[in-house]
Amino acid sequence: MKILVYGAGVLGSVHAARLHEGGHDVSLLARGERLAALRRHGVRLAEGDSPAVHTVPVPVVEHPADGYDLTVVFVRTHQVDAVLESLADVGGDVLFLLNWAGGFAPLGAVLGLERVLLGFGVVGGTIDGDVVRYRRVSRLARLLPMPIGEPDGRATPRLDRIVGAFRAAGLHVKAEPRMDAWLTTHAAFEVPLGQAVHAAGGPVALADDPAAVREMLRAMRAHLATVPGPTVPGAFAALRTLPEGLLVPVLRRFLRSPTAVQSGLSDDSPSAVAELDRLAAQLRSRRRDPR
Repeated sequence: MKILVYGAGVLGSVHAARLHEGGHDVSLLARGERLAALRRHGVRLAEGDSPAVHTVPVPVVEHPADGYDLTVVFVRTHQVDAVLESLADVGGDVLFLLNWAGGFAPLGAVLGLERVLLGFGVVGGTIDGDVVRYRRVSRLARLLPMPIGEPDGRATPRLDRIVGAFRAAGLHVKAEPRMDAWLTTHAAFEVPLGQAVHAAGGPVALADDPAAVREMLRAMRAHLATVPGPTVPGAFAALRTLPEGLLVPVLRRFLRSPTAVQSGLSDDSPSAVAELDRLAAQLRSRRRDPR
C-alpha cells in the first residue's frame, strides 16, 4: 500500500516509521524545521527517556500529491480545515486519526464521504530536538486498540485493508462500528477535563478543589448526553450513571496520579488551547442539534 502520513509530530512520526518498517511505501509530510531535520536524519525514535535512539529512513515530502492509496492525517483539530483544502484535489482514501467531535459530514462535504474514514491515535510523547520520545504503553493501554471506522459503521473491504496494514506493521488497531460516537464520547471527557485543568493551573491544583471537579463532571455529563446510544468506549458510561458523590473522589485521585500529571494535561501552548476551543465548539454544536 502506498501511504502518505500527513503530519510529522509524535503520532505521525511513530506511525510513519512503523508502517515503513512494515513494508509499505510510506512518505511523511512535514514543514519548516521539522522537514529539514527529517531530511537530514530520518525519523528518530526513543522510548521515554531512553538514550537508545532508533532511526528509520522514511522519505519526506513538503506537499500532498496524487498517487497515494491512503493519506493518514495526524494534526490538531483546529488544523483540519487547512488539511481539507490541501487534499480536496488529491485522490485516494483519507483516514483522520485525531481528536474530532464534528462528525463525518464536514469532512465528506470537502473530500466526498466515500473517501473519508475516522479514527483515534493512542500514542503519546514529545519531540526532543529531532528525537521523538514516545511514552511507554501502559498495561491498560495495551488492552485498548486504536479504533478506525467507516461513516456508516460497516465493515468494508477498504477498512479491512487498512486495519490489516496497520496490524501487519505491529500496530494495535480494530474496526469500530460507532466511530463518531467513540470520538464524541472521548471529546466529552477530554474538553471539560482540559479546560478545568488549565483554569486551575494543573491537575493537582484541580484535584484540591472538589467544587471545580464537580462542575467539570457536570459539564462532561452534559456533553455525553448528546452521544446517540451507549457511550463508546463503554467504560465512560460510569460518568453518566454513577452518583457524583462517588465519581468526584475517583476523579480527584485520577488528577493526582502519575498518569494525569504526565499526560500532557498541563500543556497550555497556543496549539493545545486552540484544539480544545475547536473541540468545545463542536460539542456545543452537538448540544444545539444532537442529531
